[in-house]
Amino acid sequence: MHYRLFTVLALSALSAVSHAADKPKPAFQYQSGDIRVSIPTADEPRVKVFGPESLNAAAKYLENGAVSWVREKSCVNCHTTGPYMTERTAWTKQFGPPSAEVHEDFVKTVPKEIKAVKETETRGHKHYPSTFYSVWRSLGLAEWDRHINGKLTEPTERALRDLFERQSESGAFVSHGEVEIPHITTDFELSLQAARAITAAPGWLGTLKDETLLARVAKLKTWLKTAAPNNDFDRVLKLQLAYYFPELVPQSEREAALALLASKQHADGGWSTRGMSPVKDWHFEMSTTVLNLINNLPDAAKPESDAYMTALAVVLLRQSNVPVADARIQRGLTWLKREQRESGRWWMHSLYRGNYHYITYIATAQAMKALDLCGELKVVARE
Repeated sequence: MHYRLFTVLALSALSAVSHAADKPKPAFQYQSGDIRVSIPTADEPRVKVFGPESLNAAAKYLENGAVSWVREKSCVNCHTTGPYMTERTAWTKQFGPPSAEVHEDFVKTVPKEIKAVKETETRGHKHYPSTFYSVWRSLGLAEWDRHINGKLTEPTERALRDLFERQSESGAFVSHGEVEIPHITTDFELSLQAARAITAAPGWLGTLKDETLLARVAKLKTWLKTAAPNNDFDRVLKLQLAYYFPELVPQSEREAALALLASKQHADGGWSTRGMSPVKDWHFEMSTTVLNLINNLPDAAKPESDAYMTALAVVLLRQSNVPVADARIQRGLTWLKREQRESGRWWMHSLYRGNYHYITYIATAQAMKALDLCGELKVVARE
């Protein structure tokens, strides 16, 4: 797929937000051939027993969603194929190899020839076209190389060069367009995904000799180290930055981020994504549709724990070398195990359109990552 089509898809998505109320309720979250994945709902029954069977169901849900997406949509995104490529690739031992079909779809989107990209401006915001897609594609391919190939491949190297053609003068990667919490939020979050990509790609940083790329990497690191956070979400993500580039985050900042993260844990053991930021601070572009959706949720005044932020909090704690036995992690794990649904997924209400609830897919991928980092996937035995 070419960037022109990416742009068309992005514009179509924006248009769809304003007309969402006029469209009939979708029948399936994912549908392709014999794949039929129901729309997630809050009242879906919770698992009676958490364990190998429910974990395999979660892996099956992730597989069906990603394969269905590439067959029907064939585009890189943050809510399905992106999380699949960045997380599922680490679990081959438990669930078998990830889908080569999804990987090939990513490879096909990498430009054959890397060209300079012209910066543009939309409603007063300067950005490079398709930056978001380039970041997620590069990250997915880098994690595939890391876990599946065991070495850097040419498409991944090409994707990374394309990525840096879309870096802003500040050093950041700017995600322009309508917010889609959690993955289209602040520049810090998107730039952090780019940082993950260049550290995940096997040997890429260590062998990099291109002076232009070295300068761009340095600029990215400087920006990540000095950028002012937009919200508490950015502040706790400093812990992930410290995991990728320890030298960029002083010990005092790590301790402050850990304390902040701990203070956000709810009495039930979970965390809330909406509790990490005032609505207006999630993104520089917030439509009335999204604002109304978030502000009119039943728990808007006091957001309840949700699967994505609970899982991410556990991931951040583990990436900060907090032991699994720590009470904060154990309470978070208890919440996650209790909240898995019979389908294998972890339910979460969309904070974007409120129809397909793709955030449920993101939350499920993150929950599985949290469980993996705590050794909980070891109970899965392949047949």
